[in-house]
Amino acid sequence: MGLPVDQLTSIVIKEAIGIHRELGPGLFETVYETVLADRLEKRGLQADRQVPVPIEFDGHAFGAAFKIDILVEERLILEIKSVEMLSKAHAKQLMTYLRLTDQPVGLLMNFSAATMKEGIRRMVNNYQPE
Repeated sequence: MGLPVDQLTSIVIKEAIGIHRELGPGLFETVYETVLADRLEKRGLQADRQVPVPIEFDGHAFGAAFKIDILVEERLILEIKSVEMLSKAHAKQLMTYLRLTDQPVGLLMNFSAATMKEGIRRMVNNYQPE
């Protein structure tokens, strides 16, 4: 089964803080996404980028209805942002992703925050600690 999702979350946060300290805020989201996925892979974790997620609604299938920025170990969703401030819409977006994929935990990560710690929001969906 791999590492517990709480341990994955801790690793991701540590790596994100390190990246933020080294690169600083203000780069494009794709830069942070690429670097974070690479750092996670170097730690031996599976970190898939831009994962297409199909959905079914009203009897219709929609391929790649949305894309997950980074999916860690097939169970932790990372939504990467580089914006002045996170909005309620960003949180709703991640919650929808969690619900539609039936994943328990996601991190909304804003790399443009003054400090990475204030730029991270952990969100849960029917989460049961392992």
